[in-house]
Amino acid sequence: MSNHAGHMTPGEFREHGYAMIDWIANYMQQVEQYPVLSQVSPGDIYNQLPEHPPQEGETMAAVMKDFDDLVLPGITHWQSPNFFAYFPANVSGPSILGELLSAGLGVQGMLWSTSPACTELETRMLDWMVELLDLPQGFLSSSEGGGVIQDSASSAAICAMIAARERITDGASNTLGLKGISEPLVAYCSSDAHSSIEKGARIIGIGTQCVRLIPTDEEHRMRPDALEAAIEADIAAGRRPFFVTVTIGTTSCGAVDPLPEIASIARRHRLWIHVDGAMYGIAALLPECRWIHDGLDRVDSYCVNAHKWMLTNFDCSIFYIQNKKNF
Repeated sequence: MSNHAGHMTPGEFREHGYAMIDWIANYMQQVEQYPVLSQVSPGDIYNQLPEHPPQEGETMAAVMKDFDDLVLPGITHWQSPNFFAYFPANVSGPSILGELLSAGLGVQGMLWSTSPACTELETRMLDWMVELLDLPQGFLSSSEGGGVIQDSASSAAICAMIAARERITDGASNTLGLKGISEPLVAYCSSDAHSSIEKGARIIGIGTQCVRLIPTDEEHRMRPDALEAAIEADIAAGRRPFFVTVTIGTTSCGAVDPLPEIASIARRHRLWIHVDGAMYGIAALLPECRWIHDGLDRVDSYCVNAHKWMLTNFDCSIFYIQNKKNF
């Protein structure tokens, strides 16, 4: 890629960077001309790539030619105005440039001291989101709670489930393992909730068999009466309810679970209440849609995906908790 001891010089970076920005700008301008769904068959791209790694680097011109000839035909164009699958995940010029600047800095944000601006910028931005979405003041960093960016709502759910597990066991699962807990832990969610809830249960060690999929009503919302019955049945059987997920915009049909009613039941039984607003939570940017967050002041954690409706690059899933002491 360069004759300078294998390194790209600042001048070369500038030259190729300008060319790549031009490529991206042209792509944004003409993305609707591409077929939305990739036209390749399984293995087509894999079989066109060399079996062994190259012994020498290639020029950027050769790399971009391979990109155009081999990679681009295998892309499903999520940014196309003709894309209507899965969920909205549109980027924008500012978000692309922001990611470029972040990559250029190569920041490591594992601790405050590794780059204070990274931590403090994230904290302030998530406080801004509390205001923009009119979320409970308990999610502000200046309160007992606060927010942090996760890669996805799935990771946020796992974080919430771990915190719920440690709270209900008073940390015993950390020292004794789940086998040291006399009563099996049980989690609850709508039968239309995202599969990440069941996956999270497997990851944290309680298993899918301890996840109750609660039936829904005619509008595909979790039925509070069915949740109450399931909790009481588990208690009677010697199990320990500890976690419930309330979904704002289910994956299958966009249903909004009745948060106020579920929160009342969950609080009475001391369950951790996690709200998955990954799909529709961002709609609360509009004042007329903020009813979807009714009852949010009574929950323990909340997740909303900026990378769905806010023209923000993947991955930017915002995770809030009401009490940092639970972590």
